[in-house]
Amino acid sequence: MTTFFVSRHQGAIDWALQQNLAIDTFVAHLDIDQVNAGDIVIGTLPIHLAAEVCAKGANFFFLTINISFMQRGVELSTQQLTAQNCKIQPFFVKAL
Repeated sequence: MTTFFVSRHQGAIDWALQQNLAIDTFVAHLDIDQVNAGDIVIGTLPIHLAAEVCAKGANFFFLTINISFMQRGVELSTQQLTAQNCKIQPFFVKAL
């Protein structure tokens, strides 16, 4: 079993490291072919990719960040993520 953390944002990576999560690999882009049943994928994935993760029998955890309109496209620090109650939430996504 592998735990992937998917993000290209250093603030999110630093935040995850502070959470003492058991992460095996940090990637900026998820290669779905590397995901196997029982793996854990944490990040903010496009919905179709999250559905593929779940279809493979892996577990998907969304990195929930409550950002304002003005923060869109802006690199957020670990402190900003913490202040905005950044959290990891499990989801099961299925394409219909």
